[in-house]
Amino acid sequence: MKTKICSAILCLIAGSAFSQVGIGTPTPAAMLDVNGTMKIRNTPTAPALPGYQILALNQNTGGDFQVAQVSPQLIVDAAVNTINTTNVNASAYAAKKSGGISLLSVDLFSTWRQVNFTTADRTVGTASLLSNTDNSYTVPSSGVYAVGYYFRYGTGLQASILAGTPGIGIIKNTGGTYTVLDTREFSGLNLAALLNITFSESSINSLYRLQANDKLYFGLTGSGGLTASLLGSSTASFYIYRVSN
Repeated sequence: MKTKICSAILCLIAGSAFSQVGIGTPTPAAMLDVNGTMKIRNTPTAPALPGYQILALNQNTGGDFQVAQVSPQLIVDAAVNTINTTNVNASAYAAKKSGGISLLSVDLFSTWRQVNFTTADRTVGTASLLSNTDNSYTVPSSGVYAVGYYFRYGTGLQASILAGTPGIGIIKNTGGTYTVLDTREFSGLNLAALLNITFSESSINSLYRLQANDKLYFGLTGSGGLTASLLGSSTASFYIYRVSN
């Protein structure tokens, strides 16, 4: 009896050392080849990822579904790369001018002047979204957009009330029809004629529904009292990106 048991053990050892075991297949292609479902009733919970490997199934075209270990960091890196390459917000654009600002006329709005943003002022985004011809941003697709616009005239503080109630604004051009998207006036302070101050710094930050191919112009309203010398030392910037359908 002992001889039979030892022989069986030796056969098992020899079989595991020199052959492959197949479950559900007569022709195993690995040390253990399972052709079917697998059920594991209890598994321990890993306290943290460091030191652990994740098992993944490689479904290649040859039908050889092999299980291999994968580092958790490899999965994280692949996910980040996918986000960076396929989910880039194609509408995102930002530009900034520090000095060198000149004001251009805007059709149908005689009291408005447009800031001369160009692709050279771009800090983020695809250059083709901004036109160097009419200095406008073109909306690439319809949806809700976050838009921010900032302008500081000179140092942002003037020792007099500027005439013409100047401020900043955004104009929208939809198929040749111009409308005011939003405006903000510079604020002033008058203390019994003893001290007149204009806070010549303002910003617009809000959400707007825009249509594909809308053009946006960033400029100033009531700018007749603004001098070219201070415009040369002024600062302007804007950003825009789509946030929803």
